[in-house]
Amino acid sequence: MDQRNGFLKDAAQGTVGLLEPFWVVLKHLFRRPITEQYPEFKRELPPRTRGRIVLTRSPDRQERCVACQLCSAACPVSCISMQSAVREDGRRYAEWFRINFGRCIFCGLCEEACPTLAIQLTPDFEMSTDDPLKLISEKEDLLVDHGGKDTQYDFYRHAGVAVGRDPGTHEDELPAVNPKSNFP
Repeated sequence: MDQRNGFLKDAAQGTVGLLEPFWVVLKHLFRRPITEQYPEFKRELPPRTRGRIVLTRSPDRQERCVACQLCSAACPVSCISMQSAVREDGRRYAEWFRINFGRCIFCGLCEEACPTLAIQLTPDFEMSTDDPLKLISEKEDLLVDHGGKDTQYDFYRHAGVAVGRDPGTHEDELPAVNPKSNFP
């Protein structure tokens, strides 16, 4: 008798499991659709939405990017490339900086890797185009005239880097290590 009750219980649960999706479809079949007209109505996005990448400036209006290439190394799809250079005053900068938004997956790893807060993701996501070459952005296209999410952060002031000195000449800086001295 217990076997028969177990079988009937399993059969009832299976029948409910089969009919439940049909009930959900039937319930929603007669509701009016909710359609948001996109260009006219733009949904409010969460504050941490990741979209277009920008290069920000420090409070002294200088470029924050020091071309350390950490963002390029952190990018899982290798869509970031750059060339570093050094100015006359000893400050590093990106001679050219390029992002291929056609390959970018907007994961935010480049933003997390950037020690200077130069590269930041904005909520702007409207970048569709018919031409894939228009999805490649150069430094001039990415550079904005503000500090982004943290307007007061200045990498050179925060890190204590003395601009205008040769590397290794700061009084608190240890001398460079000869890597050959580590060999046995």
